[in-house]
Amino acid sequence: MDSQRVTRLILISGNRQRRSWRRRLLPNGNERQKFGEPLGDFSLRSLSGATVTLESRLQGKRGAVVVIWSSVCSHCVRYDRYFNGFEDRYPDLSLTVVSARLGETLDSVRKAAAQRKLEFCLVHDAESKVARQWFSEQTPRAFLVDAGRALIYRGAIDNYKLPEDPDYVAYLDPAIDEFLNGRPVTRQETASYGCAIHSVYYVLPKAFTKAV
Repeated sequence: MDSQRVTRLILISGNRQRRSWRRRLLPNGNERQKFGEPLGDFSLRSLSGATVTLESRLQGKRGAVVVIWSSVCSHCVRYDRYFNGFEDRYPDLSLTVVSARLGETLDSVRKAAAQRKLEFCLVHDAESKVARQWFSEQTPRAFLVDAGRALIYRGAIDNYKLPEDPDYVAYLDPAIDEFLNGRPVTRQETASYGCAIHSVYYVLPKAFTKAV
């Protein structure tokens, strides 16, 4: 099979995938994921090989934060320190970070965790199932849920500026503070931006290699 034909087939597959994502949206463009309703549970392998579920991460906690993430995403790297210290700052919450980028292997995530000294709970979603079920297209994307998995907040962690920047705006932390203090969350959703979870460019090099 020649390389041009491989490229066309991959692009067609990518278009079909995008249409599949759109079918998960309501006619007005809103996602079929409502605030106050429980998100689906998941069962994924941790870096140590143990099985981790969202339910298990919620045991004895008032809630949890789940972040759809990638070990190779430059937007995710800047939050390493934030994630490492998260459960110390918020002992009533657990943090679970899900590696979900297409083609990302468990070994590559383990290597990144060792090199960057990542200490938070990392699980691997080889097929990006959680990302699809939770309507995530970029990394990082954060979700705050209560003890019953009800959705409280979703979106960006901040506006991707450094805390010392005068234009810095935090999104996740204020939502957590309001939730833990029993107040309605003022801003339940923000646009998340970063690295694409699915892209034809992630598989093009492999396809060309097979075609040659």
